[in-house]
Amino acid sequence: MPGGQAFITETRAATLAAGIRLFDVTDPDQGIVHVISPELGIVLPGATLIAPDSHTCTQGAFGALAWGIGSSEAEHAMATGTLRLKKPGTMRVTFAGVLPAMVTPKDMALALIARHGAGGGAGHAVEFAGEAVRALDMEGRMTLCNMATEFAAMTGMIAPDEKTFAWLAGRRYAPSGPQWEAALAQWRMLASDPDARFDREIGIDAGALAPMVSWGTSPEQSAPIDGCVPPDAPQRVLDYIGLASGVQLKGTAIDAAFIGSCTNSRLSDLRQAASLLQGRRIAQGLKAICVPGSSQVKREAEAEGLDRIFIEAGFEWRESGCSMCFYAGGESFAPGARVVSTTNRNFESRQGPNVKTHIASPATVAASALAGCLADPREIA
Repeated sequence: MPGGQAFITETRAATLAAGIRLFDVTDPDQGIVHVISPELGIVLPGATLIAPDSHTCTQGAFGALAWGIGSSEAEHAMATGTLRLKKPGTMRVTFAGVLPAMVTPKDMALALIARHGAGGGAGHAVEFAGEAVRALDMEGRMTLCNMATEFAAMTGMIAPDEKTFAWLAGRRYAPSGPQWEAALAQWRMLASDPDARFDREIGIDAGALAPMVSWGTSPEQSAPIDGCVPPDAPQRVLDYIGLASGVQLKGTAIDAAFIGSCTNSRLSDLRQAASLLQGRRIAQGLKAICVPGSSQVKREAEAEGLDRIFIEAGFEWRESGCSMCFYAGGESFAPGARVVSTTNRNFESRQGPNVKTHIASPATVAASALAGCLADPREIA
């Protein structure tokens, strides 16, 4: 029996025997773990969560300590209820000011990583703070924390506030009644002290940011959509990505577009893309796919008619899941295709053999799908 099939069948049997709730592929609540956990109120402020996926830090948006682990660590944690962890350093990344129109949390993360490197957060737990972070809704905060792993941080988190509590209120696994009031009293104490000192501090002017897009094979190889491939870009990267140093990113022809992944597959992401796609058609010959992050997101999007907007624009509308965020031997984009994608990684062959992935926000992906090339969403909105 192939490894993946064995994993699934053995997990089903083990969870049934142990009485553990399993959100299987046929479950009406199934979806990407970092999407369904917040939807169901499984993640809570102050909680500690682990999962064998590097983007578990998404849930730090709720003031939880969440990070990804390997399969051996997962086995140890399930068997013992404990996990040994080296204490990380502390870092605060402050986004001051107000985000301009069509600049999103994905752009905030890519700007941070482009400026400070894909290893800039190594050995640290990162707290995202500042006016621009506080202004984000919970789904935007999840996107920002999701990308902490691309910064090599142990985790990323945001102090819980009234937006956090409003999101969790009434969700299935969240406390209720007197327990809710007791939890709120505790959660309101979780913010960093005003005079807290961090091992490292980074400040970014949110008002100066622009829509970002990656040009290379690492998230740190990103630039504003109206920028160029840098003159000192590594030749090996240029050879793979098929671009030359100094070339303007906007206008680079693409073969496909993908909206999905644990980074940008929530309802607000789909709404943003649909707002640009409504009444328009994607470029002729372009393959475009939209994959909601959970069955609940899919149902809510369809109730709003977003699925019709995507389909009428020329996108495929699919069942929820990780889908083509990464290639594991199944379906992929055509070998060598150039794809603009809302995923979190643009590594070589990440979305298929020799596929060239440009990561960007849902708005930038939608704008690019319409234009048939990397495009600036500010020019379409």
